[in-house]
Parts: sequence; C-alpha cells; structure tokens
Amino acid sequence: MAELAELEDPKTREVNEKHGDDHGVNLSKLRALAKRLKTQQELASRLWETDDTAARLLAILICRPKAFERDELDVMLREARTPKVHDWLVNYVVKKNPHSEELRLAWSADPDPVVASAGWALTTERVAKKPEGLDLAGLLDVIEAQMKEAPARLQWAMNHCLAQIGIEHAEHRTRAIDIGERLEVLKDYPTSPGCTSPFAPVWITEMVRRQHDK
Repeated sequence: MAELAELEDPKTREVNEKHGDDHGVNLSKLRALAKRLKTQQELASRLWETDDTAARLLAILICRPKAFERDELDVMLREARTPKVHDWLVNYVVKKNPHSEELRLAWSADPDPVVASAGWALTTERVAKKPEGLDLAGLLDVIEAQMKEAPARLQWAMNHCLAQIGIEHAEHRTRAIDIGERLEVLKDYPTSPGCTSPFAPVWITEMVRRQHDK
C-alpha cells in the first residue's frame, strides 16, 4: 500500500476521476509492480479487501483467475465501485474462470444495470469467440427493445454486443446496422482522429472493411 501511495500522481488522478476512477497510479507502473510480484492469490485477496481502487487493480493483475468460486466473483463484481475495476475484473478474471458462463446468464438478467452490463460483456465475448448455442436473433430483439433507454454502462455494453454481432455474423449484419441506425445510440459520440466511432453502423462497416482488406 505504501508503494502504491508513492506511485500516486495528482494529474493522473485528475484524468481518471473524469471517468469515475478514483486513483492516480499510472497503469504501466502498476503493471510493472504486478510483474515483479508475480501471481500471489492470498496477497490479491488482501489487496481487494482494502477497497482501494489502485490496490484492487493490482489484485486483479496478481490473482489466479481460476481460483475463485462463482459466489466470490459475484460479490466482487457488486463491490467493484469504479468502471476500471469492473472492466478489469470481467476481462482479466471472470472470462478466464470456469464459472464464466453461469455468471454470464445470471448477470445478464440482473436488475442492477452495472451488473447486467458485465453479463452483456461476457455475451459479447461469446458472440466473437464461441457463438454456438447463442440465440443471436433473440439478442438483437432484446437490444432493439431495450438499448435506447438503458443506463449508460448497460447501453455501452449492449451496443458493443450489437456491433460484434454485425461484425462477426454476416447473416445478421443488415439487421444489426438497421437497429443501430434507427436507435442512433452513440451516434454523436466524440471520436478522436484515427479511432473508430462506437456508433454501431459505422463500427460494423469499418471492421468488416478491414477484414476484407487483410
């Protein structure tokens, strides 16, 4: 904790706080610290218990993803107060855990929109890597009915799933683009030069073009 406190930088904190993340540690320095510590499951658990964002990010980097029980991960996700901790927990831990599919189904139906967004993130992963058994048309039905009015985090996750379906599955591409065009979610999202817009029709079209160009 003392070492993390030394890495604290006020300017980094100022930038992070605009995104809802209450820490000021440069992530490259955090990764370097994790590399030195290597995997330490017990230390990871103790760091998580501090409720400090930088400590929790470090815990995620040094934990053993497959060591967690399903209910442990459910509690941790609900405790993850900040967007970065939430995202890293889902991407670096839950996706590598044997209970990920069970959690995907449970979280997708959760009344808490932040928890539900984790379920959608796991669904997006399956759309891209293991779509067998997924009802893609049914997912598009839910997105079409609910994405426009969904709270921001959940809306972002649903939009990512919409784009992924359109990018990966040609038979659903026209409908995915049509849903995006009609709902206009993230249409005016500010996008830096050289970056792809998160507006689904633009995102889908650009990624498909790149695949054809390869």
